[in-house]
Amino acid sequence: MRSPRAARIALWLAFAAVHALVAWLGWALPNQPMGDVYLVYEPWSDRALAGERIVGITEPWVYPILALAPMLLTQALGFLGPYAIGWAVLVTACDAVAFWLLVGRARSRPRVIAAAFWLGYALLLGPIGMYRIDAVTVPLAVAGVLWLAGRPSVAGALLAAATWIKVWPAALLGSVAVASWWRARRRATGVVAGALVLTGVLVGAVAIAGGARHLLGFVATQQGRGLQIEAPAATPYLWGAVAGLDGWYPYYDRTILTFQVAGPGADAIAALMNPLLALAAVAILGVAAWKARRGAAAARLVPPAALALTLAMIVCNKVGSPQFHAWLIAPLVLWLLWDRRRAWPLAIGGLACAALTHLVYPILYGSVLAVSPLGIAVLTARNVCLVALLAWAIVRLARVPAGARGAAPRRRADPRRAAAERA
Repeated sequence: MRSPRAARIALWLAFAAVHALVAWLGWALPNQPMGDVYLVYEPWSDRALAGERIVGITEPWVYPILALAPMLLTQALGFLGPYAIGWAVLVTACDAVAFWLLVGRARSRPRVIAAAFWLGYALLLGPIGMYRIDAVTVPLAVAGVLWLAGRPSVAGALLAAATWIKVWPAALLGSVAVASWWRARRRATGVVAGALVLTGVLVGAVAIAGGARHLLGFVATQQGRGLQIEAPAATPYLWGAVAGLDGWYPYYDRTILTFQVAGPGADAIAALMNPLLALAAVAILGVAAWKARRGAAAARLVPPAALALTLAMIVCNKVGSPQFHAWLIAPLVLWLLWDRRRAWPLAIGGLACAALTHLVYPILYGSVLAVSPLGIAVLTARNVCLVALLAWAIVRLARVPAGARGAAPRRRADPRRAAAERA
């Protein structure tokens, strides 16, 4: 077996290689995979620094207020060159901190495996995983899941901070709070307390800055969106466009700055997606709560609940942007740390989704926009993979045994459980 020192060196060399390659692909691949960074994030931060308009404070914004922080921090790296380079450096630095926490001295096999999975996923997902605001939430979420057992209040604060950048880490917060409440209440209360403290401080700061009325503006700005072409629910409309059906076509919305689909009932389906997402979230958390009350072990229950809820936020979403697939890293890392034997099939499915997403955007995006059968077929395969992964995670959640059956035999489970608790 490779020594811990050799494993650590190999992982860090792989970390550097993956991040350098993914950063370069942002420049090399077509369809501007880093376009949002210099076309949107840079102007927002420029205006904020100039004191002209501060998104989320003086006007409503599509993102939660803390998303402005990494955009402003990137401005401090202007000495490195273009804004996009500073962004790539910032994301790499954030990833490095979480990766260091994960790898440690590379003496834990689950941690080494989880670290290797993260790098493989980042490589397969490509530049969209680096050149979007979601990239900053990934290391925060990974650090949060690492500290769930030992420092739950810190974990809650980190996950809350990530939620105030992009909403998806709320899936991790909710899953941990519900699935841990009966068998690991100290963890659950610590996570909730840390999240509430961070949220209280942030809300107070925004109120002092005069932005209280725009604090939840990101919720309202999502209401008017149509059905984005990458969303799973948009797939039938894309095939209708391939078939040349009258009125079925993709178009560019200049208000939201994204490609959406038109067709019979498209607006109605878009309006139904938010209620469907809420219903799916309630159902998943309801199953987790029922299992927890019946005595299911939190270490068995939290990972499938977190993954299922995160996947529901992608599948039951009218937006469906490709960067959403970076969200799967943290719940899959958590599952690999706590129960890697059961996590492996889901992790492989996640890697397949990441690879297909990279093909869809940016490599075949022109083909998708032109409603070419090849591009739409690859996008459809990705969406089918997503739906299958969600169904699989829900089945795994439903099959978590309750009571005494929820724990593995003591003699064989102790080493693994100890590793999970240290994680």
